Amino acid sequence: MSRILFLLKKREDYHQTLHNSPGLITGLHNSAMFMHEMLLANDVNSRMSIVVDGNCVDREVTQWRPSHVIIEALWVTPEKIAQLQRLHPMVKWVIRLHSEIPFMANEGIAMDWLGDYSTLNNVVIAANAPRACREVQEYLSMLNGWDQKTADQRVIYLPNYYPQQYKTKKLDRTSEFVDVGCFGAVRPLKNHLIQALAAVEFAERIGKKLRFHINGNRVEQKGQPVLNNLLGFFQQINHTGHTMVMHDWLDRPEFLELCGQMDVGLQVSFSETFNIVGADIVSQGVPLVCSSELPWGIHVFCANPTDSRAIAQRLLMAYRWPQINTATHRWSLDHYTRRTQRIWVKYFKRTESWESIQ
Repeated sequence: MSRILFLLKKREDYHQTLHNSPGLITGLHNSAMFMHEMLLANDVNSRMSIVVDGNCVDREVTQWRPSHVIIEALWVTPEKIAQLQRLHPMVKWVIRLHSEIPFMANEGIAMDWLGDYSTLNNVVIAANAPRACREVQEYLSMLNGWDQKTADQRVIYLPNYYPQQYKTKKLDRTSEFVDVGCFGAVRPLKNHLIQALAAVEFAERIGKKLRFHINGNRVEQKGQPVLNNLLGFFQQINHTGHTMVMHDWLDRPEFLELCGQMDVGLQVSFSETFNIVGADIVSQGVPLVCSSELPWGIHVFCANPTDSRAIAQRLLMAYRWPQINTATHRWSLDHYTRRTQRIWVKYFKRTESWESIQ
């Protein structure tokens, strides 16, 4: 019977007093927790642990004795995995990727590590997006001379899961303000600036003052120039009454409450594999405008990420028909997550009898 161990690396900026849980400031924790809880609900024995670094992995594996270890994201070196594979030869190691190739391009070690992982027995690469899965398969097949059967066995698709816990909300159209939430870490590929321009145009068209909400204390992957431009933009147009509101990164219940205070959510980013923030917005009954990168995003409410006018037009549509927006997004999200359950449960049942993965 499969015994699954999810392993995450504790962030270096985690502080026991300031943070209620080790996963407070990373969506990776929420993603793994959702998967862990879903597997338990499907009678798959699962555990999740957060460790300091790769040197702690042996202890966790020795204590739990799993059949599969899911390493969430790229943080355990190939050399350490090779050592662990020798210590635990019956364990199947799954290195799970949470990014598309454009995002991984900012991870300076991604291609080297993926190439090294692919030479190790009992090590599988799992992408949480079909396109990334195909592209990694092509790269590693070229590198190792794999046929398609081997590629399908060594690079697999394990998508994200989202718990279906939804609320309803009625927009307050009497306020002089419109609140637009564009949450998530400030990174270049999250595309904050053009969404701010679009949100201002949207507010002008409905005759309201914009409050543009972001997470201001999570700046990653050379995102500081993006934040500087956002600050400069709103400072320059301060006389219009349009403002930017910066929020600290919150624990999950508080963040969901914040999402529920928005009139519309924005996630028109350049690269996504799932986007939990967008799902959080929709879960609180708030309409969402996104890009086609969100695999569950409804096309009619998706916008071109390089066209502020197109984004503003979709904001108008979402604001005028919020119930249609949230209902269709939820329908798509539910369909996606039901498929996720089938894929994960099928994978573990199929591989639990395998002695090794060559």
